[in-house]
Amino acid sequence: MNTYRYLYGPVPSRRMGISLGISPIPQGTCNHACVYCQLGRTSHMTNTPEMFFEVEAILEEFRTWQKTGKAVDVITIVGEGEPTLYKGLGDLLRGLKALTRIPVAVITNGALLYDPAVSEALQAADIVLPSVDAPDEAVYKRINRPHGQLQYRRVTEGLVAFSRVYKGQLWIETMLVKGVNDDDEALFGLKKLMDEIHHDRIYINTPVRPPAESEVEEPSKDRVERAIEILGGIAIDHLVSEGFSSDIEDDFQAVLSIIKRHPMNQFEVKSFLAIRGNPDPEGLLARLEASEAVKVVAYKGYQTYRG
Repeated sequence: MNTYRYLYGPVPSRRMGISLGISPIPQGTCNHACVYCQLGRTSHMTNTPEMFFEVEAILEEFRTWQKTGKAVDVITIVGEGEPTLYKGLGDLLRGLKALTRIPVAVITNGALLYDPAVSEALQAADIVLPSVDAPDEAVYKRINRPHGQLQYRRVTEGLVAFSRVYKGQLWIETMLVKGVNDDDEALFGLKKLMDEIHHDRIYINTPVRPPAESEVEEPSKDRVERAIEILGGIAIDHLVSEGFSSDIEDDFQAVLSIIKRHPMNQFEVKSFLAIRGNPDPEGLLARLEASEAVKVVAYKGYQTYRG
């Protein structure tokens, strides 16, 4: 049975197609505690990059996956926390690029792009997807709840500077939260900031999966359309993705591996099991709900499972 410690999926990405995920960060390790985070609340708040795992161990796992011969559209460095907190990020990216021609993307909150070491490490990525959710310090603290060492001006200046030296594709992601950053004042503030950032795309997202904080709500469709109009972005909800997959043979372990980094709702689990020919999806859902390793969240009328 194939089991992976650092790799997961492939999982569907509405922006990039089928993505093989790589997580070089321990669960819940981040320098933001975003109110909308689909992984739940940050359990280890830090702003200090560390060598959490050996680069070669991750690359060896990737070599093992390559032997399966499976095709994906992109390799995504993201997973269970903020990947720029991984001190070996540059070596990992360069190592992956030496092993494959598949594009390598990094999904980041962008908070550490002011750090020359982080900026240098990310030069090896084909695509960098930083989050830009706030037009000012007050909204930044309200929506992203950053580590105490992070100041909005330094973070945004770092992102602007990075965008002017980075040679790959820079795709900005903005999460809209009702009553926080979806009014015209906030949107025009975001527009002013994004005009300073040399970017290739803007994606507008909403909290479609259970957020870290229960009071977080999706903005109205009118507000999303207004954001598209002002920011000139693409609504992620308008994109279509394919299903989840896993090389792990045991269905229960395969689901656990995915939801540890990417929550799945009950319909996604059932669809995943149907593709794999599982004869008892209800039984597996019951096992998930009984497992101490799984958190079950009721959201928008259905159950979502987090590892």
